[in-house]
Amino acid sequence: MAKGDIDTYHQDGQWKNRPEGNERASSVHDTKAEAQTAGREMAGDRDVEHVIKKEDGTIGEKNTYPRSRDPREIKG
Repeated sequence: MAKGDIDTYHQDGQWKNRPEGNERASSVHDTKAEAQTAGREMAGDRDVEHVIKKEDGTIGEKNTYPRSRDPREIKG
């Protein structure tokens, strides 16, 4: 992850968002959907990538904000 990218992950029965480089989560949520929404807003505000992990810790999705920064020519 690049400096400041937002990581959405599952830990201790909760979904959390943490900017890369921080030791602690910036937000804690009961559901993955709530965490993704908050993480998307954080990434959009910072113009960074949002990395969404599955419950097992593997990467499930990555989104770059703003979209024009994404070097790939594919949608998603």
